[in-house]
Amino acid sequence: MLENPRAARVRSIRKLGQRSARRETGRFLLEGPQAVREALAARPDLVEQLYVTPTGLEKHGDIRALIDDAQAENPDLTWEYADEEVVAAMADTVTPQGFVAVARQNPTALKDILGDTAAPRLIVVCEEVRDPGNLGTIMRAADAAGADGLVLTGRTVDPFNPKVVRSTTGSLFHVPFAVEADLADVAGRARRAGLQVLAADVKGEDILAARTEGRLEASTAWVFGNEARGLTDEALELCDGALRLPIYGHAESLNLATAASVCLYETAFAQRSARPAAG
Repeated sequence: MLENPRAARVRSIRKLGQRSARRETGRFLLEGPQAVREALAARPDLVEQLYVTPTGLEKHGDIRALIDDAQAENPDLTWEYADEEVVAAMADTVTPQGFVAVARQNPTALKDILGDTAAPRLIVVCEEVRDPGNLGTIMRAADAAGADGLVLTGRTVDPFNPKVVRSTTGSLFHVPFAVEADLADVAGRARRAGLQVLAADVKGEDILAARTEGRLEASTAWVFGNEARGLTDEALELCDGALRLPIYGHAESLNLATAASVCLYETAFAQRSARPAAG
């Protein structure tokens, strides 16, 4: 059992909470049983090191079988027991619940999401989304709504930031995502792939009108902007249209991630309702 919280290995893992260390190593940090569970089940090839407390593994016994299956697919994956103090020293969060892992970054190339051979129906574009919790929740909502991929443009927060990873609750391993893309390039690729490019913006048209007219049934790339500033005029000009969510109560506005979730589900509902019956 690893018992020294000041060991060099522990310090190097803790450094993955910093973007500079993630860029240098190409690795990132996973914390907690849910993130580890989803990584082992969906992308065992990315997991390199796993540290667990005996109590954590006893509480989440299903993960033991996932470790065995993951090692059969990825023989380079190593795991060992560590005490509570060591796991806490590795983690970015205060309560990692007995599980910490190191995984390899593996973003998807933009051409594989919006390329000549791709045929997406629903794409999410995040333009300068800066809050880690918002980005993680948007990724989770995209996964739940059945999106084909995400594209992170501008100065959007690092998707491998520990707070983003925690907020995705494992969806990071389910939906392909491209990073550091240019919005103009993305909009052009989306149109060539047959998607309309819609901005979520408070100055846009009421989304109910688009729903009534059937415009949400089309293959769509949704563009979501910065939490404080929204989308710039230049960004809006790259889109085919802008839609807003109406406020029926007295709230000043909706949180970005909440608004994105509604937009994505509105489109997912419309697209599935429009599909012809099988046979």
